[in-house]
This record gives sequence, structure tokens and C-alpha cells, in this order.
Amino acid sequence: MKQYAYLFLILLISLTFSCSSDDDDDNENLLTKDGTFQISELAGTYEATSAQFSVSGTSVDVVEDGGTVEMTVQSNGSFTITINPVDRNEYTISGEMFWEPFNQTFYFAIVWDDNLDEWDTYGHTYDGTTLSLNGGTDSGEYDFNNDGNMQSCTVHFIFVRN
Repeated sequence: MKQYAYLFLILLISLTFSCSSDDDDDNENLLTKDGTFQISELAGTYEATSAQFSVSGTSVDVVEDGGTVEMTVQSNGSFTITINPVDRNEYTISGEMFWEPFNQTFYFAIVWDDNLDEWDTYGHTYDGTTLSLNGGTDSGEYDFNNDGNMQSCTVHFIFVRN
């Protein structure tokens, strides 16, 4: 069953749409804050219980290794994540969460501030307290060997509301 869930996630990611600045006006009407739940329900601060980055058989969980990951979400879906690994300086990433309607359903999506021309869809669960995000291939970046160069990877975060 776990393998089928992984295949579904890969299929979901393969359906991800990219938008360019030329398409902004057309795509603006496709994006919404109203989906499976209101994006505004995520407003608050969260602490990660898991922050896993994986690529080619290599996996790092910043929290499991003794670091911290915190996220602050605004009611409009804008968010900031501060990643503080134990073996290097902390850094911050930010973006915006929204719903992407497709074929009469909604996909949880994120556009990252450092790449506003594209967004990714993420598998998710949310119960009012815990938010879990699962990205597919190239859904995140991490400097696995601490040489200053980020590598594309998959991400899996579990955040608990403070």
C-alpha cells in the first residue's frame, strides 16, 4: 500500500502546472485560498517534529539530528520557515500556500519566494493542529554535504501548531 501511495504522489507531482509571468493573468483566476479547508485556518506558528530532505538514497532529518525547524503562517497563506541544523548556520525560506483547482478537486500548492514563476503541489494532511507536507522530486533543496551548494531533493515536513 505504501508503494501505491508513493506512486500516487509521483503522479500528483507530474500533474503540477507551471505558470510564467506571461500567464499570470490567466492563472490568477485558477488559484484560490478556498479548497479542502480555508488556507487562513493555517495562520499561526508551528514547530517541526520532522523535517526530512532526501535525494538518491541520502536522507537528512534536521529535527532528528538535533536541529529545529519553525514555520509562521499568515492568514493570507504567506509563510516563513526557519531551518536551524546543528552543523551549520540557520537559514530562512518563504513562500505562499494556496489551492490549485484541477478536475473538480483541489491540490495543496506552494509558490516559493525565490522562484515566483513556478509552484509545486504537495501531498498534505491537516487536522487543525498538525500539518504534514510531502513533496515529490525537486520539491525542496538542501545542502547535504555542507559545501554551500543546495541540491534539489524531496521534502517531508510534519509541523505541530504552537
